[in-house]
Amino acid sequence: MWKAVLPLRGGVRVNGSVGAGVLVPPQYAHTCATSTGFVAVFLDPWCLRADRSGPTWLDARGVRRLVEALGECGAADGFGPGALCCELAALAGPPAPVDPRVLHAVRGGPGALRLTEVAAEIGLSPTRLRALVRAEVGVPLGVLRRWRRLRTAVGALVDGGGVIADVAAAAGFSDQAHLTRTARTLVGRTPASLRPPRAGRGTEAVPPAAAG
Repeated sequence: MWKAVLPLRGGVRVNGSVGAGVLVPPQYAHTCATSTGFVAVFLDPWCLRADRSGPTWLDARGVRRLVEALGECGAADGFGPGALCCELAALAGPPAPVDPRVLHAVRGGPGALRLTEVAAEIGLSPTRLRALVRAEVGVPLGVLRRWRRLRTAVGALVDGGGVIADVAAAAGFSDQAHLTRTARTLVGRTPASLRPPRAGRGTEAVPPAAAG
């Protein structure tokens, strides 16, 4: 998934390079660090048209515009995915149209619907569906489906708290450990660390469905 890292002050370092802010493309192996508080926003791979070969660096003005679009300091109650997408389109170009079958394969169906059932709904074999998704967005369908479940789980943790094991089950994970492994793989964090932070700490924000 795309990751936008927006330091509230100072800059961000990705694989040895430093800038005021950065957009990291999907499937890009990297290490990332900031020296101060920050906002990190994860977006579906079809939301941006920026260069996927490496990080897209943002200047201080661009970072400020994106943070303001999210609300003061990226606060959860000020989160504005529509405004964020508009600002990202201005900075990186509008996203390309995506085959609606891809969006249905990722979003459609209740809970953890089997891939064979999803493929049947749109009239493709599972193999053809996987190939279509890879060609359209450059990310394996399995990764996108895990990402969608992770977004559901994190959204539940942010909105209502609750027991992580219960949230994991409701989102379609086999157990809490499965959710934790997925969170570490896709966003480099544990589910507990993605709850609303204490004042002064960095925020990892996963946009709601409206942003995808």
